[in-house]
Amino acid sequence: MAEQNNSENDSKDHVSGKTAGEQRFKKALLWVFSILLFVAVALYVASFFLDEPLRRYTEKTVNKRLKGYSISLSGMHLQLVGGTVTLDGLKVLQDAHPVPPIAVIPSTKGSISWRDLLYGRVVATIGIDRPKMHIDLQQLKSEMTSKEKLKDRGWQEAIEAVFPLKINNFVIRNASITYVDKDAGKPLHLTNLNVTAGNIRNVRVKDKVYPSSLHMDTVIFGSGRGQFDGNANFLSQPVPGIKGTFKLEGIPLDYFKPVASHINLSVRKGVLSLSGNMEYSPTIASVQVKDLQFKGLEMDYVHSAATAKAEKKRAKKVGKAAGKVSNKPEIQLRIDRMRLTGSNIGVINKDADPPYRVFIAETDFSMTNLTNHFIEGPAKAELSGKFMGSGITKASAEFRPEKSGPDLDLQVKIEDTRLKDMNDLFKAYGNFDVSAGFFLFYADLHVRNDRVSGYLKPLFKDIKVYDRRRDQEKTVFHKLYEMLVGGVANLLENRPREEVATVVDIAGPVTKPQTSTWQVLAQLVTNAFFKAILPGFEREVTSASR
Repeated sequence: MAEQNNSENDSKDHVSGKTAGEQRFKKALLWVFSILLFVAVALYVASFFLDEPLRRYTEKTVNKRLKGYSISLSGMHLQLVGGTVTLDGLKVLQDAHPVPPIAVIPSTKGSISWRDLLYGRVVATIGIDRPKMHIDLQQLKSEMTSKEKLKDRGWQEAIEAVFPLKINNFVIRNASITYVDKDAGKPLHLTNLNVTAGNIRNVRVKDKVYPSSLHMDTVIFGSGRGQFDGNANFLSQPVPGIKGTFKLEGIPLDYFKPVASHINLSVRKGVLSLSGNMEYSPTIASVQVKDLQFKGLEMDYVHSAATAKAEKKRAKKVGKAAGKVSNKPEIQLRIDRMRLTGSNIGVINKDADPPYRVFIAETDFSMTNLTNHFIEGPAKAELSGKFMGSGITKASAEFRPEKSGPDLDLQVKIEDTRLKDMNDLFKAYGNFDVSAGFFLFYADLHVRNDRVSGYLKPLFKDIKVYDRRRDQEKTVFHKLYEMLVGGVANLLENRPREEVATVVDIAGPVTKPQTSTWQVLAQLVTNAFFKAILPGFEREVTSASR
């Protein structure tokens, strides 16, 4: 019995000791928790006292590092407990043109990425909500003409001043970007822009060429859609690298009218869609457009005396740019398929008296395998439409990447264009117009090894010419009328269909070997209509009158 009582007493002492230990542990835990809570509350309260001094310091530091730009910050809150920094009412201003602000960002939040702490790296996640960017033509010109390069403006240093931690995850939600050119009523407007970039500092995946994930999507001009999915290397030097696929759908082209006017293009309507993939890094620039489509495009190239000088400068720049990218291994440009459907493409000459427009209506155009590398084979193009709205037009071309200058073959056939649709041309170049007749045109041209060869054959049939001013200038216009309508014998000899035709054989060197394929093509078309057709018509009429 005594032994049993002793055992019970020992058991009670053990339980009592265990209970006392547990109580001491709970007290210690409560004490530690109370201290931590006190520190947390103190840090939380202290954070609010730090806000204004920190806002002034940050604003001053950032402006000191930026060149040509400045910021204003309405509020800043540092949450010491959670390790977050919140910026309120951030505005970015261009010093040369501060109104309107380049960017207005209601809220920006940076926080420690707790997930990345598992990889032993202290990095930050940045979230930006509802930012708005606004750029006008004046501000863009100021940036483009500045001697200071964009990369030297101090943006990276400014960001590091605000968020001293290394940024590893970046999110933009519901952004908008607006560019205003000449016409303030037609701004280029991107809305609902969302950007997500992860693993910027390559914390989770190492030794990868493009370790960072990147996604972007946006609404373009109210009805179009744009998307990019891929990867990036934001830390590559001297420029970041990016690789992925892109898609644009239903982009209304009339919004580009103010921008297009800078290069003499008048865009009235049309819709653009394209898809493809791209890669850009310090060692390669590659763009592959798998499908590029224009629907219902209405566009003219507008020439005038005022723009002639700028056109020549632009042509030289285009030629140099084409030469730089041709067959360069580090530059890969390719369009698998390009299509125009139901389009109206023309040229307007405002320098003529009267001004005139040459165009092809109901244009369907397709081109495949357009590339800047010779080894990838030729590009082939087919076109159909109605010249001046009435002439059935067929054209085909084969373009080879420029190895030692422009390299192309071109065949054109235009039949039964109503001559009265060309009256503005006749008035501008011959000071007459017609009431009936048809125009036909055939061409077979080849450019290779800096030489051009082939022929142009314009043909006019069943012509009826009249002169509104015949009574005032009877000797000139009445003579022309008689030559064409009165049946001059040698004009119509051996021509039972009453045709006036001439063939212009072309053979010789390309005047400027450095000229690009597209420049040569434009020159050939221009020469065909304005230096061969009408002067050839003139020569035929003159010879017939002798």
